[in-house]
Amino acid sequence: MISTDNVTLSYGKRKLFEDVSIRFSPGNCYGLIGANGSGKSTFLKILSGDIEPTHGTVSISTRSRIAVLKQDHFEFDDLPVLHTVLIGHKKLYDIMTQKDAIYAKPDFNDKDGLIASHLEAEFAELNGWMAETQAAKLLNDLDIKEQLHSLKMKELSGGEKVRVLLAQALFGNPDILLMDEPTNNLDSEAIVWLENFLYEFKNTVIVVSHDRHFLDKVCTHVADIDFNGITIFTGNYSFWKEASELILQQKNNHNKKTDATIKDLKSFIARFSANASKAKQASSRKNLLDKLTLEEIKPSTRRYPHIHFKQKREAGNNLLDVTSLTGSINNKPLFRDLSFIINAGEKVAFIGKNRFAVTTFFQTIMGEEKPDSGKYDWGITTTRSEERRVGKECRSRWSPYH
Repeated sequence: MISTDNVTLSYGKRKLFEDVSIRFSPGNCYGLIGANGSGKSTFLKILSGDIEPTHGTVSISTRSRIAVLKQDHFEFDDLPVLHTVLIGHKKLYDIMTQKDAIYAKPDFNDKDGLIASHLEAEFAELNGWMAETQAAKLLNDLDIKEQLHSLKMKELSGGEKVRVLLAQALFGNPDILLMDEPTNNLDSEAIVWLENFLYEFKNTVIVVSHDRHFLDKVCTHVADIDFNGITIFTGNYSFWKEASELILQQKNNHNKKTDATIKDLKSFIARFSANASKAKQASSRKNLLDKLTLEEIKPSTRRYPHIHFKQKREAGNNLLDVTSLTGSINNKPLFRDLSFIINAGEKVAFIGKNRFAVTTFFQTIMGEEKPDSGKYDWGITTTRSEERRVGKECRSRWSPYH
């Protein structure tokens, strides 16, 4: 279990959190949500001990081990991939390192033997003999093949590093798992694998993610950051959204009824306070009026974006017709014989394990790359707009009804 007691964090005059006292229990997965800049990642760093709060304390159950999904993709560049995963269980890794150092001594003596004996006992207690096997299985499950396990981290691609660091956080069955945007740079298969892993995970998980579908799959609770505090709701993201909207509506309805009652009471008091026969009733209503207050409804820190696409003309039914389209880079096939039709009103997601294949496909239908064979035809009612980003990234938008 991990909990906070009156945690406050201030930067100058600005309070990011104020008197936050909450408890995260074993067996639950908490989705930490809030507006951009509300302090989600900062709160995870407070829980992990990377940031000291201005006031208050964080308490962790005795002997509980915290694992944190690392964000620095270059931190372990000079270490082998398998060792990078093993570091996720620091105590076990330190014991392994000390053991190896002692056994490698050319002047190994009786004292070294006694130390090694104690280390071996601790190693066995932590199930160390299975550590490399378990770490390798995690890597394989995340599509980091065995031939990569002995390479140094700097030899991997950015996407491969992300999956290794994810394996590092999950390794060794941590008691408390803190994860900031774990689905970033993962393909759809890896995300599904992670969803299943967390669904079966028996300990405490606290996760920050902007992927509401992922939060719906894995979360048993939602920790909502708003108004400089954190409120915990039971249920996944969709349940939180419905519950929070219902609570706000109930507060608004309550205030409307209270406001109407206040107006009626004021009207009665104004009409009959000078009337001797009604004075007692007017006084009673005055006492009642003094007890009525409108519930304060603070404006949320959330700002929901709105995107509107304005079409110059109504689209026809056939927007895109792809026939036997094949593409490659440097004679390496990326997609072959793609055929489909997209009609008006449809929303299509292109997914795949090879992100270069998806990118090349989009560049092909944009006219930036020539296909090896096949063809594509955009409907005559479609127009194209592009969003360019700094660097090599490129995204295309087609409208209307793209």
